[in-house]
Amino acid sequence: MANASWTETLDEKINSVFEPVSNVLNDVVFYSVPLFGADFPLIVGWLVVAGVVFSLYFGFAQFRYIRAALRIVRGKYDQVDAPGEVNHFQALTSAVSGTVGLGNIAGVAIAISIGGPGATFWMVLCGLLGMATKFVECTLGVKYRELNADGTVNGGPMLYLSKGLAERGLPMLGKILAGLSAAMILFFTFFGGNLFQVNQSLEQLVSVTGKEDSIFNSSGGALFFGAVLAALVAVVLIGGMRSIGAVTSRLVPAMGLLYVTACLLVIFFNIGDVPSAVSTIVTEAFNPEGVAGGLVGALIVGFQRAAFSNEAGVGSAPIAHSAVKTKRPATEGLVAMIEPFIDTVVICTMTALTIIIAGGPLYEQVRETAIKGGEVDGSTSAGISITSDAFDTALSWFPYLLTVAVILFAFSTVITWSYYGLKSWGHLFGHSRTSEMIYKIIFCVMVITGALLSLGVLVSLADATLFMAALFNIVGLYFLAPVVKKELKKVLEYVRRRDAGDTEEEIEADERAAEAAEVAAKQ
Repeated sequence: MANASWTETLDEKINSVFEPVSNVLNDVVFYSVPLFGADFPLIVGWLVVAGVVFSLYFGFAQFRYIRAALRIVRGKYDQVDAPGEVNHFQALTSAVSGTVGLGNIAGVAIAISIGGPGATFWMVLCGLLGMATKFVECTLGVKYRELNADGTVNGGPMLYLSKGLAERGLPMLGKILAGLSAAMILFFTFFGGNLFQVNQSLEQLVSVTGKEDSIFNSSGGALFFGAVLAALVAVVLIGGMRSIGAVTSRLVPAMGLLYVTACLLVIFFNIGDVPSAVSTIVTEAFNPEGVAGGLVGALIVGFQRAAFSNEAGVGSAPIAHSAVKTKRPATEGLVAMIEPFIDTVVICTMTALTIIIAGGPLYEQVRETAIKGGEVDGSTSAGISITSDAFDTALSWFPYLLTVAVILFAFSTVITWSYYGLKSWGHLFGHSRTSEMIYKIIFCVMVITGALLSLGVLVSLADATLFMAALFNIVGLYFLAPVVKKELKKVLEYVRRRDAGDTEEEIEADERAAEAAEVAAKQ
């Protein structure tokens, strides 16, 4: 984006300072090993293996208990006197808004352009595995949360790593992992969850309002866009999690419906191509054309896109889910399983299917380049262009709709990550009003900064720090998995008894008696 020269100069200077650090950290976090002719990032393996382990350990809970999860999110088992700030649906939409963003539009387009249509199959599989990881971390988020006197909640990996590992006899390890997780999430909040989202949404706005001649392609226009967005974010941020939940509970379903409807329109206009597209996805998943590493290459691209999209195992989502109104932690763990399904299985797959069916000159060009082994532009703006181009084959007005979707996705991501950052900041610097006000001011200033500067190196550095958080978080999840299994048993029994007609009072009385007996047995 061509703003005034001073912004470009400042951008270059900041990038040059942080580039060496970014390069080193990216090389470490995304370290890859050759596997059947393709480069396999170990961090992707770390996330996928966790999904496999937790799926097996909990007997594929993401499939067995999805009906119970849907009943919970609809409010069937809500308790009026339960502690927390938001209901199950609001907690879910808040967490979904943090993951459903530009990656669902741009990242998927790049993934299937490079990895071929078969990458979609592996993307869906990884999303299904990620549901198990989300169940574990979000159950722990509620289990070890702190309830404040004013009714607000503090939760997330910062608390379940420190308190949970202390219970397992590892207090020092817990404190170290908690502090590192908070620092990583906070850094990503400012640059990945804030600045990057604003910058890319402005870039899309510029592209449909005259490009080089757009009023937003100037420092004044960019500053106006950033200031308006910062003001909207500030209003929501001041209201806390209740305000975020109220906004996302309306915004997420609306923008999801808007985007999926557009996808379905394109698919409808090309309905005759659907069977062959599905066949191509399955066939190329196991026998891809011209992808580096063949089958493994498509698998890696699909897994990487899904892992980066739904963030299962990173530790961010438990911060939002911990604010739920419930007395039983595993109820929200079950609800959290729906999140990767919406993010990866539904929205990412709809994007992929639309592009594969509609094609478009840009997609065909990038696919041809990838097949020939050429270098492909993997930037977000390039991915958005591929998606927009594919939709344009059926809907000439789609670039304008896409701009609205991008801005809404970006805004919802920003407000959710503002909350994640606030809780991480509080863990590191305290939850006093002064401390939190300093954070909120910095965050809103960063929104304006995102409209003026791209700071690509810092965004790249933020990506590395976020997935470094997964290294710390998943270690704790392995140690605390038995705690989650115990909570799951409690909830399944609770659901069974509620469905059988037992009252809340009867169930709680029996639970208290069982807990007292357990304590007595240990003494």
